[in-house]
Amino acid sequence: MTTYTTLIILSGLVIFSYLFDLVASKTKLPSVLLLLILGIGLRVLVDNLKIETFDFLKILPALGTVGLIMIVFEGSLELKYDRDKNKIIKGAFLSALVILVASVSVITFIIYEITGRDLYTCFSNAIPFSVVSSAIAIPSAAALSKKGKEFIIYESSFSDILGIILFNFAISNPHISTSSFTGLGLNTILIVVLSAISCIVLLYIMGKIAHHIKFFLIISILIMVYAIGQSYHLSALVLILSFGLFLNNADTIKYAWFRSKFIYKNLATDLTQLHQLSAESAFILRTFFFVIFGFTMNIYQLNDQIVIVNGLIMLASIFVIRVVYLKIFRRENSGAESFIAPRGLISILLYFNLPHALKIPEIGTSFLFVVVLGSSLIMSVGLLLTKKYVRAEPYTGIH
Repeated sequence: MTTYTTLIILSGLVIFSYLFDLVASKTKLPSVLLLLILGIGLRVLVDNLKIETFDFLKILPALGTVGLIMIVFEGSLELKYDRDKNKIIKGAFLSALVILVASVSVITFIIYEITGRDLYTCFSNAIPFSVVSSAIAIPSAAALSKKGKEFIIYESSFSDILGIILFNFAISNPHISTSSFTGLGLNTILIVVLSAISCIVLLYIMGKIAHHIKFFLIISILIMVYAIGQSYHLSALVLILSFGLFLNNADTIKYAWFRSKFIYKNLATDLTQLHQLSAESAFILRTFFFVIFGFTMNIYQLNDQIVIVNGLIMLASIFVIRVVYLKIFRRENSGAESFIAPRGLISILLYFNLPHALKIPEIGTSFLFVVVLGSSLIMSVGLLLTKKYVRAEPYTGIH
């Protein structure tokens, strides 16, 4: 494959992704679903033409991790805090926590019934299937009311964070003891302290950099701190969410000493530019991640009816749990929110990070693909069915 052919393909994927985003804004069909289908189509074409390709599975986890960081960061930069939002934040956190715990419990039982493996192995494998993907949920919530959109941004981000905490806890503690929970508490305190320090330091650096290139430096430092935190099994996604919220709300802090040291003249302009950069970076990374994931799927395994049936059972449990919880505990739910429970980027990343000894052949990538694709399809249909109840807002750009 020549250099020019590669450039044509890469730029073509970006153009298609942009068109998919425009389609998504009009139809409520997630662009991610279209990207997956595009990746599958490219795989079929390559197989028929018998073209040799690179092993994209080698780069998929790194690409997905950076994409997750940028998507959560972009979403957090849209959130303005005030005391009136405490109810939404608490509701989103409780929703993420309760639905995650209920989903893990039910899916652990389903995997146990399918495979007969020990409960610890089933529990570890259930976590990736139980986490709401902020990478899909946040852009899919763009057409909801302002409160609905904020709820989804917070809830899906909390779901990612709690899912990573639970996943790290599970794979680090095959045998649960008092020291396991002590370690979890210490790690949580450590990441909160690290987040607070990082927020202050990064804002200070932003104000002091006079060079015309500074936003990619800030993002690179953010990614590096995230990677260091994750390498020590800290849930560093807290840092990403915290930094975005802190930046977007720093100007509301009234302490004179803080304002004199950290609030600088061009902060508002820099935030606008940083948000635009993070949005476009997230768009590019999401594009290549989901196309590559679709491309790496062996779709011929989907002929296995057992995989399809078991995947549908898992999907049914995911949405029943969500609908029941939101029906009982969230009165403001427009109906559309009940369908925004996609599995995607975070599920794929957690699955690929499972230790080899814990992976179950019956719960392979084809099973994961069924759940990811199925949850997006259900969300698409649900958003279309509830469209008349949703107060749509103008489309403001690529998410």
